[in-house]
Amino acid sequence: METTLVLLKPSCVQRQLIGEIVNRFERRGLRISGMKMMQLDDQILREHYAHLADRPFFPTLADSMKASPVVALAISGIDAVQVVRTMTGSTNGREAAPGTIRGDYSMSNQQNIVHASDSTANAAIELARFFRPEEIFDYSSGAQNYVYGVDECK
Repeated sequence: METTLVLLKPSCVQRQLIGEIVNRFERRGLRISGMKMMQLDDQILREHYAHLADRPFFPTLADSMKASPVVALAISGIDAVQVVRTMTGSTNGREAAPGTIRGDYSMSNQQNIVHASDSTANAAIELARFFRPEEIFDYSSGAQNYVYGVDECK
């Protein structure tokens, strides 16, 4: 099993889509291993978006991510990083395929509902940034045997 980070951005929180988006991940068969609401500040945003911090649009990005609390999710499943990335769709909501989260709920490149880790290495770094180890739970789901084939869960 893999665990990845998803942030439900202020555009999701303000539009009251939290339950709907979490439901999509759960219906797919992914397990919510951690969840918390938090207000992001400049320090964590500079760390999280370090690759963008020197770009001219960073202040606008930071302001949009501080507009309201976000919901941080630790989501687990087989190939969770790739499954979640596929579910979220292209970064720009106008280009995202219908049926993806951004394709169904976003018309923006910036106000695009969710952040999802882009690799297993980044997922580990990002999970540690937003969760303490004791805030991520490894538990058995009764549905697991109906989500995955017997040979898939080792």
